Amino acid sequence: MTTISRHPAAEERPADGRRRPAFPFGLWRRRPAPRLVTDFDDPALARLREAIGAGDWPAVRERLAAAADAEELCRLVWHASGAPGTTELMGRVMDREPDGTLALLMAGAHHIDWAWEARTGARASQVSKEQFRVFHQRLEVAEDLLYRVAEREPDWVAPWFMLQVSGRGLQVGPQIARLRFEAAVRRSPGHLGAHRQHLQQVCAKWGGSHGEMHDFARESMLSAPEGSPLGELVALAHLEHWLDLEPGEDAEYIGRPDVRARLLEAAHRSIGDPAFGRPRDWIGVHNTFAMALSLAGEREAAAAAFAPLEGRVTEFPWQYLDSADPVAAFRKWRSRAGR
Repeated sequence: MTTISRHPAAEERPADGRRRPAFPFGLWRRRPAPRLVTDFDDPALARLREAIGAGDWPAVRERLAAAADAEELCRLVWHASGAPGTTELMGRVMDREPDGTLALLMAGAHHIDWAWEARTGARASQVSKEQFRVFHQRLEVAEDLLYRVAEREPDWVAPWFMLQVSGRGLQVGPQIARLRFEAAVRRSPGHLGAHRQHLQQVCAKWGGSHGEMHDFARESMLSAPEGSPLGELVALAHLEHWLDLEPGEDAEYIGRPDVRARLLEAAHRSIGDPAFGRPRDWIGVHNTFAMALSLAGEREAAAAAFAPLEGRVTEFPWQYLDSADPVAAFRKWRSRAGR
């Protein structure tokens, strides 16, 4: 396995001469069955989605108001805004309290989710004019709502993070997209979600390029302290590049020595560093590295990425391998890694 020499954890050998694991995560005592994670295994998010499903806006508002910080509020609103029942609930809420700041934020986030639902995940050539019309109309409503929130709460990261997504759909252009990203990270410098969204903005399928995408990912990782989850951006960039290639070319690309070295470096700087701990989306970050390292043929490093998950599977990025059953894809590659 390729190692990164400046990371002692990747090279250290005990007295018996045997090689240590790529990252010091410890050993598994058993092999938990894989399961698709719902609500990121976060009870607070699960309760919020339950309140939305019950149509209980006072409970929703109370849970949002109790968020630990602006980043946590952003995460809760974003991941709850697509819960079943949100359209009906927010329709009633906006009729009753059209100026409530939390209501505006939730409605703005929901309109983005609702817009992408209308567009579907199909390629642009397969999306009808009517679908695009509804898509843009809902995104324009979202932008109006989110700008109102940004004016009222200038320190909140949430509206700027969400405006990155609506802006990409409305094709606001690279300059405005960059300004929105910068507005988000001024308020929350290490915001993983904002960085993920800008990575999408600069990738080839949204008008950027592979070079711009890889440069952004690496620069973001190197600018962050070791142990930062921003190292995931490097893995995401290589997965995006892999996904853009034809069968055969994709496997050749992600198995290249230079790509493997970049993936190992990013893993050691993020999930392999003791400072990584358990950030808010650690499950998603580990799943991303587990898939990227598996495809690259780095079995030992992939096993280290799989280990702390204890079978927790996120739909992304495994749906790239099996859209119908991401758990099956996880199970297959975890087995290949010896986990």
